[in-house]
Amino acid sequence: MSSKKVRNMAEFAKIVGVSRPTVSKYFNDPSSVRQTTRARLEKGIEEHDFRPNFYAMNITRRLTKNVGIVVPYLADPYFVEMACNLENMVRTAGFSPILLNSNGSAEQEQNNLDSLRSIRPAGVLFAPLGRISDHALLEEFCAAVPTVLFDSNIDRVGRAFIGSDHAQFASDMVEYLCRAGEPPSLFEMKTPANPNANRRHRGYVETMERLGFEPHVLQVEGTGWDFEEIGLRGGLRILEEKSLERRTVLCSNDRLAIGFLAACHEKGYNIGQGGESDLRIAGMDDHPYSRFTWPTLTTIAQDYLSVARQAVETLLDLIDDEETVNTQRTEILFEGKLIMRGSA
Repeated sequence: MSSKKVRNMAEFAKIVGVSRPTVSKYFNDPSSVRQTTRARLEKGIEEHDFRPNFYAMNITRRLTKNVGIVVPYLADPYFVEMACNLENMVRTAGFSPILLNSNGSAEQEQNNLDSLRSIRPAGVLFAPLGRISDHALLEEFCAAVPTVLFDSNIDRVGRAFIGSDHAQFASDMVEYLCRAGEPPSLFEMKTPANPNANRRHRGYVETMERLGFEPHVLQVEGTGWDFEEIGLRGGLRILEEKSLERRTVLCSNDRLAIGFLAACHEKGYNIGQGGESDLRIAGMDDHPYSRFTWPTLTTIAQDYLSVARQAVETLLDLIDDEETVNTQRTEILFEGKLIMRGSA
C-alpha cells in the first residue's frame, strides 16, 4: 500500500493515468468501463487505499445525479457544439445532463436556474448571458449550487470560469493581418449581446497601439443574437456611406463577418488576398459555417474540446471534494488557433 494519501478523485485519476470522467463513471457503475480500465482502477484503489467521499456527499446534501447545462442561445452553432461536447462528457462521468436554453432572455435565464435549483442537481455548467444577466441572482444561485462558468465570465459568480482568451484571439489576428497587409479596422456591435466582444475590442486596440498603428473601430447598431443580419445591415450602411478607411476589416465574431461578406457581395466588392481584391475580411471563433462562405473565412478557432473537458473536470472536482468549496475561485483560459483561408 502506498504511503501517499490520495485526497480526491482528481488526484487518483492523475496517479492511475485515467481520465477524470472515467474515474467518476467507474465509481458510479464499475461495469460501465472496459475490463482493462477497471482492472487498472482497482489496482490503484488497492495500492492507495482510496475510497472517494462522493456517495457520502451526495447522500448528505440529498443531491441528484443530474448536471445542469445552461447556454444563452441554442440557435448559435457555437453553443450547439459546446452543449454536445458537455453532454457527452457529463454522461461519460456517470451523470445525467439537463440542457436548458436561455434564448437570449434574462428572465428565461433566471427561470432556468430556478428550475435547476428545485431538483437539487449535483452541479451546473453555466454560460451566462453576461451584460443583461441579473448578477446578484446569479451570485445567489452559485453560492447554493456547485457551478462552473464557461464562455462568458462574471466576477464573483461560480466556483470557476473556464473559457477562451478572447484578447489573445484579437491580438494574434491583428498581428497576422498586419504582417500580411495593411492594418485592420475593427467591425463590431455598439452594444454586443456577449461580453466577450469587449475583451476582443481591448485586445484589438492594445495590439494596434503596440504595433504603432492607430485603431479604427466601426460600430454598428443592433441588439440581440441575430449577428448575421446585424452584420449585413451594418455592412451595407458602411459600404454605402464609403466610411471604410482601410482595405482590411476584422469582424468581432464570425457571424458578423458572414453578414459583412454578404453585404460586400451585394455591393460587388471582391474579397481576398490577391491584388485584384477590394477588401480583406477576417473573423474570430471558427464558426462551423466559416469554411463554407465565399471566400472561405480567415478566423481564429476556439478550442471547443479543451474548454468543455476542463469545465467538466473542474465541476467533477467540486462535486467530489467538499474542501474545494471555500478555495479561491479559479479562471482557466485557452488560446485560439489562427486559421488562414481565402478571405484574408
